Amino acid sequence: MLLKLGSRGDEVKELQDFLEIQSDGIFGKGTENSVKEFQLMADLTVDGIVGNNTWEAMCMSTTDNSEKSYLTENGLLINKHYLPQEEYKEGAWDKQYLILHHTAGWHNPYNTIDHWANDTRGTVATEFVIGGPSIRGNDEKYDGEVVQAFPQGGYGWHLGKNGSQHMHVHSVGVEVNNFGYIENGKTYAGQVADDSQLVTLESTFRGHAEWHKYSNKQLENLHKLILHISDRDNIDVRAGLPALIKEKGAEAFGFNEDAYYGRVKGLWTHTNIRKDKSDMFPQPELLDMLLTL
Repeated sequence: MLLKLGSRGDEVKELQDFLEIQSDGIFGKGTENSVKEFQLMADLTVDGIVGNNTWEAMCMSTTDNSEKSYLTENGLLINKHYLPQEEYKEGAWDKQYLILHHTAGWHNPYNTIDHWANDTRGTVATEFVIGGPSIRGNDEKYDGEVVQAFPQGGYGWHLGKNGSQHMHVHSVGVEVNNFGYIENGKTYAGQVADDSQLVTLESTFRGHAEWHKYSNKQLENLHKLILHISDRDNIDVRAGLPALIKEKGAEAFGFNEDAYYGRVKGLWTHTNIRKDKSDMFPQPELLDMLLTL
Protein backbone atom coordinates (compact mmCIF):
# COMPACT_ATOMS: atom_id res chain seq x y z
CA MET A 1 0.00 0.00 0.00
CA LEU A 2 1.37 3.41 -1.03
CA LEU A 3 0.69 6.46 1.14
CA LYS A 4 1.72 9.97 0.16
CA LEU A 5 0.73 13.62 0.35
CA GLY A 6 -3.05 13.80 -0.08
CA SER A 7 -3.80 10.23 1.05
CA ARG A 8 -6.64 9.75 3.55
CA GLY A 9 -8.09 6.97 5.67
CA ASP A 10 -7.46 4.51 8.48
CA GLU A 11 -4.06 3.51 7.07
CA VAL A 12 -2.93 7.11 7.36
CA LYS A 13 -4.15 7.14 10.97
CA GLU A 14 -2.14 3.98 11.65
CA LEU A 15 0.90 5.66 10.14
CA GLN A 16 0.38 8.80 12.21
CA ASP A 17 -0.01 6.76 15.40
CA PHE A 18 3.31 5.07 14.65
CA LEU A 19 4.98 8.44 14.04
CA GLU A 20 3.39 9.77 17.26
CA ILE A 21 1.87 12.82 15.58
CA GLN A 22 -1.71 14.10 15.38
CA SER A 23 -3.86 11.24 14.10
CA ASP A 24 -6.51 12.71 11.80
CA GLY A 25 -6.25 10.33 8.84
CA ILE A 26 -5.09 13.10 6.48
CA PHE A 27 -1.61 12.84 4.93
CA GLY A 28 -0.61 16.51 4.99
CA LYS A 29 2.72 18.33 5.02
CA GLY A 30 3.26 17.61 8.72
CA THR A 31 2.87 13.87 8.15
CA GLU A 32 5.12 14.06 5.09
CA ASN A 33 7.84 15.81 7.10
CA SER A 34 7.61 13.21 9.88
CA VAL A 35 7.88 10.41 7.31
CA LYS A 36 11.00 12.07 5.87
CA GLU A 37 12.53 12.29 9.34
CA PHE A 38 11.90 8.58 9.89
CA GLN A 39 13.30 7.69 6.47
CA LEU A 40 16.44 9.68 7.18
CA MET A 41 16.94 7.90 10.51
CA ALA A 42 16.29 4.50 8.88
CA ASP A 43 18.74 5.08 6.00
CA LEU A 44 15.95 4.98 3.42
CA THR A 45 15.34 7.14 0.36
CA VAL A 46 13.98 10.40 1.78
CA ASP A 47 10.96 11.19 -0.37
CA GLY A 48 8.10 11.39 2.15
CA ILE A 49 6.29 8.53 0.40
CA VAL A 50 5.40 5.41 2.40
CA GLY A 51 6.01 2.43 0.13
CA ASN A 52 7.04 -1.14 0.79
CA ASN A 53 10.52 -0.33 2.13
CA THR A 54 9.24 2.28 4.57
CA TRP A 55 6.40 0.05 5.76
CA GLU A 56 8.86 -2.79 6.30
CA ALA A 57 11.20 -0.54 8.28
CA MET A 58 8.32 0.52 10.48
CA CYS A 59 7.47 -3.14 11.18
CA MET A 60 3.81 -2.18 11.23
CA SER A 61 2.33 -5.23 9.55
CA THR A 62 4.36 -8.15 10.91
CA THR A 63 5.80 -7.33 14.31
CA ASP A 64 4.18 -8.84 17.37
CA ASN A 65 4.79 -6.25 20.07
CA SER A 66 3.17 -8.17 22.92
CA GLU A 67 5.70 -7.71 25.70
CA LYS A 68 6.70 -9.50 28.84
CA SER A 69 8.09 -7.55 31.75
CA TYR A 70 10.07 -8.30 34.88
CA LEU A 71 11.12 -6.42 37.97
CA THR A 72 14.76 -6.42 39.03
CA GLU A 73 15.93 -6.85 42.60
CA ASN A 74 16.44 -3.07 42.87
CA GLY A 75 12.95 -2.24 41.65
CA LEU A 76 13.57 -1.53 37.97
CA LEU A 77 10.86 -2.56 35.51
CA ILE A 78 12.30 -4.03 32.30
CA ASN A 79 10.13 -4.75 29.27
CA LYS A 80 11.18 -7.41 26.76
CA HIS A 81 10.99 -6.61 23.05
CA TYR A 82 13.28 -9.19 21.52
CA LEU A 83 14.84 -8.95 18.11
CA PRO A 84 14.38 -11.80 15.64
CA GLN A 85 16.83 -14.56 16.53
CA GLU A 86 18.95 -13.95 13.43
CA GLU A 87 19.56 -10.33 14.48
CA TYR A 88 21.72 -11.12 17.53
CA LYS A 89 24.13 -13.82 18.67
CA GLU A 90 22.79 -16.23 21.26
CA GLY A 91 25.00 -17.71 23.94
CA ALA A 92 26.06 -17.67 27.56
CA TRP A 93 29.08 -15.45 27.12
CA ASP A 94 31.04 -14.23 30.12
CA LYS A 95 30.57 -10.45 30.45
CA GLN A 96 33.45 -8.24 31.52
CA TYR A 97 32.52 -4.77 30.26
CA LEU A 98 29.47 -2.52 30.33
CA ILE A 99 29.41 0.01 27.47
CA LEU A 100 27.15 3.09 27.44
CA HIS A 101 25.83 4.66 24.23
CA HIS A 102 23.17 7.04 23.06
CA THR A 103 21.21 6.30 19.91
CA ALA A 104 21.57 9.62 18.04
CA GLY A 105 17.88 9.26 17.27
CA TRP A 106 14.27 9.42 18.40
CA HIS A 107 12.88 8.79 21.88
CA ASN A 108 10.93 5.55 21.38
CA PRO A 109 13.01 2.51 22.46
CA TYR A 110 10.73 0.04 20.67
CA ASN A 111 11.25 1.85 17.37
CA THR A 112 15.01 1.72 17.96
CA ILE A 113 14.90 -2.06 18.31
CA ASP A 114 12.57 -2.43 15.33
CA HIS A 115 15.03 -0.37 13.29
CA TRP A 116 17.82 -2.79 14.23
CA ALA A 117 15.61 -5.66 13.12
CA ASN A 118 15.58 -4.15 9.62
CA ASP A 119 19.19 -2.98 9.58
CA THR A 120 21.11 -4.42 6.62
CA ARG A 121 24.49 -4.26 8.42
CA GLY A 122 23.86 -7.48 10.35
CA THR A 123 23.59 -8.06 14.09
CA VAL A 124 23.80 -4.42 15.20
CA ALA A 125 22.24 -4.02 18.65
CA THR A 126 22.71 -3.51 22.37
CA GLU A 127 20.97 -5.61 25.00
CA PHE A 128 19.15 -2.66 26.57
CA VAL A 129 17.60 0.61 25.36
CA ILE A 130 16.29 3.40 27.61
CA GLY A 131 13.57 5.62 26.15
CA GLY A 132 13.46 9.37 26.61
CA PRO A 133 11.35 12.48 26.10
CA SER A 134 10.88 13.71 22.55
CA ILE A 135 13.31 16.30 21.22
CA ARG A 136 10.34 18.62 20.77
CA GLY A 137 9.47 18.31 24.47
CA ASN A 138 5.90 17.26 23.75
CA ASP A 139 5.97 13.53 24.53
CA GLU A 140 7.22 11.87 27.73
CA LYS A 141 5.46 8.53 27.21
CA TYR A 142 8.72 6.56 26.93
CA ASP A 143 10.88 8.67 29.23
CA GLY A 144 13.00 6.32 31.33
CA GLU A 145 11.39 3.12 29.99
CA VAL A 146 13.91 0.27 29.90
CA VAL A 147 13.55 -2.29 27.12
CA GLN A 148 15.58 -5.47 26.58
CA ALA A 149 16.38 -6.37 22.95
CA PHE A 150 17.71 -9.92 23.41
CA PRO A 151 18.25 -12.44 26.23
CA GLN A 152 21.02 -12.35 28.80
CA GLY A 153 24.30 -13.85 27.61
CA GLY A 154 23.87 -12.92 23.95
CA TYR A 155 25.51 -10.07 22.10
CA GLY A 156 25.21 -7.70 19.17
CA TRP A 157 27.75 -5.53 17.36
CA HIS A 158 27.79 -2.11 18.99
CA LEU A 159 31.41 -0.93 19.16
CA GLY A 160 32.50 -0.78 15.55
CA LYS A 161 36.21 -1.30 15.00
CA ASN A 162 38.26 -1.19 18.18
CA GLY A 163 41.49 -2.67 19.44
CA SER A 164 39.87 -5.65 21.14
CA GLN A 165 37.12 -7.22 19.08
CA HIS A 166 36.35 -9.76 21.79
CA MET A 167 34.74 -6.84 23.67
CA HIS A 168 31.69 -7.22 21.43
CA VAL A 169 31.19 -10.72 22.77
CA HIS A 170 32.11 -9.98 26.37
CA SER A 171 30.30 -6.67 26.85
CA VAL A 172 26.79 -5.60 27.75
CA GLY A 173 25.66 -2.58 25.74
CA VAL A 174 23.13 0.03 26.86
CA GLU A 175 21.67 2.66 24.52
CA VAL A 176 19.95 5.81 25.79
CA ASN A 177 17.49 7.39 23.34
CA ASN A 178 19.03 10.80 22.66
CA PHE A 179 19.95 12.84 19.59
CA GLY A 180 23.37 13.93 20.84
CA TYR A 181 24.89 17.25 19.82
CA ILE A 182 22.77 20.23 18.77
CA GLU A 183 23.77 22.95 16.30
CA ASN A 184 21.83 26.19 15.89
CA GLY A 185 18.90 24.72 17.81
CA LYS A 186 18.61 21.65 15.57
CA THR A 187 19.72 18.01 15.63
CA TYR A 188 22.18 16.68 13.07
CA ALA A 189 19.13 15.48 11.10
CA GLY A 190 17.41 18.88 11.15
CA GLN A 191 14.79 18.42 13.89
CA VAL A 192 14.12 21.58 15.90
CA ALA A 193 14.95 21.04 19.58
CA ASP A 194 12.79 22.50 22.32
CA ASP A 195 14.75 24.59 24.84
CA SER A 196 13.60 22.27 27.64
CA GLN A 197 15.58 19.43 26.04
CA LEU A 198 18.91 21.24 25.78
CA VAL A 199 21.99 21.41 27.98
CA THR A 200 25.08 23.55 27.41
CA LEU A 201 28.41 22.22 28.65
CA GLU A 202 31.01 24.48 30.26
CA SER A 203 33.57 23.22 27.75
CA THR A 204 33.02 21.79 24.29
CA PHE A 205 33.07 18.03 23.88
CA ARG A 206 33.97 16.51 20.52
CA GLY A 207 33.58 19.99 19.05
CA HIS A 208 30.14 20.80 20.47
CA ALA A 209 28.86 22.71 23.49
CA GLU A 210 25.09 22.23 23.14
CA TRP A 211 23.52 18.78 23.51
CA HIS A 212 20.22 16.95 23.78
CA LYS A 213 19.88 16.55 27.54
CA TYR A 214 19.71 13.14 29.22
CA SER A 215 16.52 13.34 31.28
CA ASN A 216 16.29 12.80 35.02
CA LYS A 217 14.22 9.64 34.49
CA GLN A 218 16.75 8.28 32.02
CA LEU A 219 19.61 8.85 34.45
CA GLU A 220 17.66 7.44 37.40
CA ASN A 221 16.83 4.22 35.56
CA LEU A 222 20.26 4.01 33.95
CA HIS A 223 21.70 4.01 37.48
CA LYS A 224 19.41 1.14 38.48
CA LEU A 225 20.14 -0.74 35.26
CA ILE A 226 23.92 -0.44 35.69
CA LEU A 227 23.68 -1.85 39.22
CA HIS A 228 21.39 -4.65 38.02
CA ILE A 229 23.82 -5.62 35.24
CA SER A 230 26.73 -5.42 37.69
CA ASP A 231 25.04 -7.90 40.04
CA ARG A 232 23.75 -10.13 37.25
CA ASP A 233 26.99 -10.41 35.28
CA ASN A 234 29.55 -9.73 38.00
CA ILE A 235 30.98 -6.64 36.25
CA ASP A 236 32.90 -4.13 38.38
CA VAL A 237 31.07 -0.99 37.25
CA ARG A 238 33.16 1.25 39.48
CA ALA A 239 36.25 0.42 37.42
CA GLY A 240 36.98 2.16 34.14
CA LEU A 241 35.18 5.46 33.52
CA PRO A 242 33.83 6.05 37.07
CA ALA A 243 37.32 5.67 38.52
CA LEU A 244 38.72 8.08 35.92
CA ILE A 245 36.01 10.67 36.64
CA LYS A 246 37.36 10.98 40.18
CA GLU A 247 40.73 11.96 38.70
CA LYS A 248 39.83 13.87 35.53
CA GLY A 249 36.20 14.93 35.74
CA ALA A 250 34.61 15.43 32.30
CA GLU A 251 37.95 14.76 30.58
CA ALA A 252 37.50 11.10 31.54
CA PHE A 253 35.03 10.78 28.64
CA GLY A 254 37.83 11.12 26.08
CA PHE A 255 39.50 8.34 24.11
CA ASN A 256 41.27 5.86 26.38
CA GLU A 257 43.69 3.17 25.21
CA ASP A 258 42.87 0.92 28.16
CA ALA A 259 39.26 0.94 26.99
CA TYR A 260 40.16 0.64 23.30
CA TYR A 261 42.26 -2.47 23.85
CA GLY A 262 40.02 -3.88 26.58
CA ARG A 263 42.86 -3.85 29.11
CA VAL A 264 40.71 -2.47 31.95
CA LYS A 265 37.46 -4.30 32.60
CA GLY A 266 34.52 -2.32 33.91
CA LEU A 267 32.26 0.48 32.67
CA TRP A 268 33.11 2.64 29.65
CA THR A 269 31.34 4.79 27.07
CA HIS A 270 31.59 4.59 23.30
CA THR A 271 33.65 7.80 23.38
CA ASN A 272 36.32 6.03 25.43
CA ILE A 273 36.69 3.44 22.68
CA ARG A 274 36.16 5.50 19.51
CA LYS A 275 37.63 8.93 18.71
CA ASP A 276 34.96 9.47 16.06
CA LYS A 277 31.96 8.93 18.38
CA SER A 278 30.19 11.30 20.76
CA ASP A 279 28.07 8.93 22.85
CA MET A 280 27.81 9.47 25.71
CA PHE A 281 28.74 13.09 26.41
CA PRO A 282 29.76 14.40 29.87
CA GLN A 283 26.53 15.99 31.09
CA PRO A 284 27.20 17.00 34.73
CA GLU A 285 24.23 14.98 36.03
CA LEU A 286 25.61 11.90 34.29
CA LEU A 287 28.99 12.36 35.98
CA ASP A 288 27.29 12.77 39.35
CA MET A 289 25.26 9.59 38.80
CA LEU A 290 28.30 7.52 37.82
CA LEU A 291 30.13 8.65 40.93
CA THR A 292 27.36 7.20 43.11
CA LEU A 293 27.72 3.64 41.78
